[in-house]
Amino acid sequence: MKPRRCSRSACSAAAVATLTYAYAESTAVLGPLSPYVEPHSYDLCSTHADRLTVPLGWAVVRLEAEAEAEASRESEREAAADDLEALADAVREASRRGPETPRRGPEPPPAGGGGPQGGGGAPDPGGRRGHLRAVPSPS
Repeated sequence: MKPRRCSRSACSAAAVATLTYAYAESTAVLGPLSPYVEPHSYDLCSTHADRLTVPLGWAVVRLEAEAEAEASRESEREAAADDLEALADAVREASRRGPETPRRGPEPPPAGGGGPQGGGGAPDPGGRRGHLRAVPSPS
């Protein structure tokens, strides 16, 4: 199968995009190279695809820009998932090491304080406190 070439006259560069006109909507749709040659579509090289202009009052829809934006969003989601996974691993590792004396942070509520958690403040029988606790706001 021979590579498709740009539809513009005097251009022999390889086609990378397909241009289709939606006349009823006055829209030109520029998307990735279609898998098959379409009768009312035009294959364009990257130079002509980038420099595409349309008549006054027409709109251009560039589908490849949306695909790149989606790919960018996907990579951001993967990075966020990686960060979340790293945080979860760090919490698991810290819980495996056992209880440590806190290095910094707010003091725990007094033993009979009846704070927001309601309990009397007595430690668990195993000597471990829960990983979440209410911290009074600094006022």
